[in-house]
Amino acid sequence: MSAQQGPIKVMVVDDHPMWRDAVARDLAEAGFEVVATAGDGDQAVRRAKAAAPDVLVLDLNLPAKPGVQVCKELVAHNPALRVLVLSASGEHADVLEAVKSGATGYLLKSASTEELLDAVCRTAVGDPVFTPGLAGLVLGEYRRLAADPAPGAATDADEPKAPRLTDRETEVLRLVAKGLGYKQIAERLVISHRTVQNHVQNTLGKLQLHNRVELVRYAIERGLDEE
Repeated sequence: MSAQQGPIKVMVVDDHPMWRDAVARDLAEAGFEVVATAGDGDQAVRRAKAAAPDVLVLDLNLPAKPGVQVCKELVAHNPALRVLVLSASGEHADVLEAVKSGATGYLLKSASTEELLDAVCRTAVGDPVFTPGLAGLVLGEYRRLAADPAPGAATDADEPKAPRLTDRETEVLRLVAKGLGYKQIAERLVISHRTVQNHVQNTLGKLQLHNRVELVRYAIERGLDEE
């Protein structure tokens, strides 16, 4: 299921008990280790910090604290955490807000159990997973952000020198910027999935970035997705 040791640890956050229990049960039956569940935002933050899941399956519409705030706090606390939003809303604003808050993927609740299980597996290894039609929206937003850099971004030019990436790291980065998943990149370059992961981790370290969202933005700002 995963290159890591042992089952993928998952936490499910949703304010509807029957839905939350059903998702947790499906995940457990498929071999995931469900380390915690929560029904509101405050509870989610508290329990996630204690349970340290690999993947957080998160609804956005939560009492006490909204899902995007939960996502921001937990990703800030543990940048290695992967967040898969599972929402009834396909509204573009909700999708973009979730991604900006640090979510790796966004799946609609209309997805099948098989799609959910696959999405959790892919999210665990850092692949961006989006309900069909939403991936293009997110890439479009990255391009818009790149065209309108955040305040202070211009100071990049004042840095003495940009970190040097190897040719292979640059090649992987270019494909990441085009929206390809790790598996697709591995097939395209005829290398292993683990090798792609290693290149991405090395690139994140060199560029002092925290996650794939920041990496894609970095690449698009430099026009790598157009090459």
